[in-house]
Amino acid sequence: MAQTLEQRRRNAKFAKEQEAKMGKSEEQVKKRVKETPKAPISMFWIVILGFIVFGGLVFEALSRMFGQ
Repeated sequence: MAQTLEQRRRNAKFAKEQEAKMGKSEEQVKKRVKETPKAPISMFWIVILGFIVFGGLVFEALSRMFGQ
Protein backbone atom coordinates (compact mmCIF):
# COMPACT_ATOMS: atom_id res chain seq x y z
CA MET A 1 0.00 0.00 0.00
CA ALA A 2 1.43 3.35 -1.02
CA GLN A 3 1.81 6.18 1.42
CA THR A 4 -0.50 9.11 1.20
CA LEU A 5 0.83 12.64 1.02
CA GLU A 6 -0.13 13.24 4.67
CA GLN A 7 1.72 10.09 5.80
CA ARG A 8 4.83 11.14 3.89
CA ARG A 9 4.70 14.59 5.42
CA ARG A 10 4.35 13.21 8.96
CA ASN A 11 7.09 10.64 8.41
CA ALA A 12 9.45 13.36 7.20
CA LYS A 13 8.63 15.50 10.24
CA PHE A 14 9.24 12.54 12.59
CA ALA A 15 12.54 11.69 10.89
CA LYS A 16 13.68 15.31 11.18
CA GLU A 17 12.83 15.38 14.91
CA GLN A 18 14.67 12.09 15.49
CA GLU A 19 17.70 13.33 13.60
CA ALA A 20 17.81 16.47 15.76
CA LYS A 21 17.92 14.27 18.89
CA MET A 22 20.91 12.19 17.72
CA GLY A 23 24.07 12.57 19.78
CA LYS A 24 22.40 14.44 22.62
CA SER A 25 21.84 13.31 26.18
CA GLU A 26 18.36 12.69 27.47
CA GLU A 27 18.43 15.84 29.64
CA GLN A 28 19.21 18.01 26.62
CA VAL A 29 16.37 16.42 24.70
CA LYS A 30 13.91 16.89 27.58
CA LYS A 31 14.89 20.55 27.98
CA ARG A 32 14.16 21.16 24.33
CA VAL A 33 10.75 19.48 24.39
CA LYS A 34 8.48 21.94 26.16
CA GLU A 35 4.79 21.69 25.61
CA THR A 36 2.82 24.88 25.60
CA PRO A 37 0.37 24.88 28.49
CA LYS A 38 -3.16 24.33 27.32
CA ALA A 39 -5.75 26.88 28.35
CA PRO A 40 -8.24 25.57 30.91
CA ILE A 41 -11.10 26.97 28.81
CA SER A 42 -11.63 26.59 25.08
CA MET A 43 -11.51 29.49 22.64
CA PHE A 44 -15.23 29.04 21.92
CA TRP A 45 -16.19 29.84 25.52
CA ILE A 46 -13.78 32.80 25.66
CA VAL A 47 -15.47 34.28 22.57
CA ILE A 48 -18.93 33.69 24.03
CA LEU A 49 -17.93 35.32 27.32
CA GLY A 50 -16.37 38.28 25.49
CA PHE A 51 -19.50 38.69 23.40
CA ILE A 52 -21.68 38.74 26.51
CA VAL A 53 -19.47 41.20 28.40
CA PHE A 54 -18.65 43.61 25.59
CA GLY A 55 -22.08 43.29 23.99
CA GLY A 56 -23.60 44.23 27.33
CA LEU A 57 -21.30 47.23 27.60
CA VAL A 58 -22.20 48.42 24.11
CA PHE A 59 -25.91 47.93 24.77
CA GLU A 60 -25.64 49.86 28.04
CA ALA A 61 -23.74 52.72 26.38
CA LEU A 62 -26.32 52.95 23.57
CA SER A 63 -29.21 52.91 26.01
CA ARG A 64 -27.62 55.72 28.05
CA MET A 65 -26.94 57.85 24.94
CA PHE A 66 -30.36 57.43 23.32
CA GLY A 67 -32.40 56.88 26.48
CA GLN A 68 -34.25 59.46 28.47
